[in-house]
Amino acid sequence: METKTLTRNMTQGRPVSHIVSFALPLMAGNVFQQMYTVVDTMIVGKALGVDALAALGASDWLNWMMLGIIQGLTQGFAIQMAQDFGAGQTERLRRTVGNSVILAAISTMFLLVLGQAAAAPMLGLLHTPSEIVGNALLYLRIMFAGVPIVMSYNMLASILRALGDGKTPLQAMVVASLTNIGLDILFVLVFHWGIAGAAVATLIAQMVSSGFCLWHIRKVSILSCKRDDFRLQAQVAGRLFVLGLPMAFQNSIISIGGMIVQTVVNGFGVIFIAGFTATNKLYGVLEIAATSYGYAMTTYVGQNLGAGEYTRIRKGVRAALWVAMVTSVVIALCMLFFGRSILGFFLSGSEQVVDQAMTIAYRYLAIMSICLPILYLLHIIRSALQGMGNTVLPMVSGIAEFVMRTLAALLLPGMIGESGIFYAEVTAWTGADVILISSYFFVLRHIAKKIKKK
Repeated sequence: METKTLTRNMTQGRPVSHIVSFALPLMAGNVFQQMYTVVDTMIVGKALGVDALAALGASDWLNWMMLGIIQGLTQGFAIQMAQDFGAGQTERLRRTVGNSVILAAISTMFLLVLGQAAAAPMLGLLHTPSEIVGNALLYLRIMFAGVPIVMSYNMLASILRALGDGKTPLQAMVVASLTNIGLDILFVLVFHWGIAGAAVATLIAQMVSSGFCLWHIRKVSILSCKRDDFRLQAQVAGRLFVLGLPMAFQNSIISIGGMIVQTVVNGFGVIFIAGFTATNKLYGVLEIAATSYGYAMTTYVGQNLGAGEYTRIRKGVRAALWVAMVTSVVIALCMLFFGRSILGFFLSGSEQVVDQAMTIAYRYLAIMSICLPILYLLHIIRSALQGMGNTVLPMVSGIAEFVMRTLAALLLPGMIGESGIFYAEVTAWTGADVILISSYFFVLRHIAKKIKKK
């Protein structure tokens, strides 16, 4: 039996109401997701010290790259699901879901082997300091072993979001967050498993959230797939890969830029790495709302494109931009006023070490906070383009991010000192926005032509 609240048709009603009401549960879910990421970092930083915190930081971009590939694939698959749902094509939706699951399973096996093979060489390429490389490698090996778990959660959550369900992923994140925090305390503080305990706790929490999403998906009658739906069809699979692979590549190239930044940071010593990592762990907090609005825009635009409601797309993007700008300013002000207090939870050690790391962390946080509207604009426009079924132009913006981030990381520290690395992210966001804004108006012109033909 299908629950009433499980799906949302965004092709009718006020665009801003759909976008905000869909994004709010996702935002709350992201809060809980970031909560257990932050708690991981706090427990590791406080209980295990600056070296362990630096090890987390050294593995961050490699871990994010794997997650980015998985999210890119599953979000790309979800675009087609949203369009099928918006068009009312139930049978086609089931085939899309079935083929997506098979492609996700195949991709999982490939990524599992690749991750284990590449972990050690990549840490070497990043010039990871010898005193932290052991912990960083241990953390990555455990996290990469959990690729099937991460893929299953992201695939299931993407299916739900494509149908307009933002509440179930929220509930899954609440359960996962509470599970992770409890296991963090047990594994790290009680069992003394160190950084490995934090990794295992995260994977178990994701497994719980995957089971929760699957339980709810089985209640949705339109997703009652038959055996034939799980047979790969060349046309369906090809379309899914056309949507998913550019998004996976986009996230990969962004991650490579992040690794180049991390290589530069690693050359500045363990204290700098720890301060930089403390702020990077708040990166997710800074973009919580942006990510949620992005998911909302992809679903909203995808459903309206499938239904042929082209004029609603422009209205929705305009409304989302206003909401996103206001939200980014509020978050920025909170970080500027309370950032030092929040960062204090991540750092431990002698007073001198903590003071040095705090100075690094807060300056980086302040720069990113002031420029936060640039990041929020990026998420709205990029997600709108992806919802229109265009994942190539967003991929180009990812390449622009890579180029700008890399140039800033390699050039600015030599020009203005170590603090130059703090501007790499902002420079990358700006480069991506230039591509995305021009791409958005280019795609809109094509939509306008379709409207005239109606």
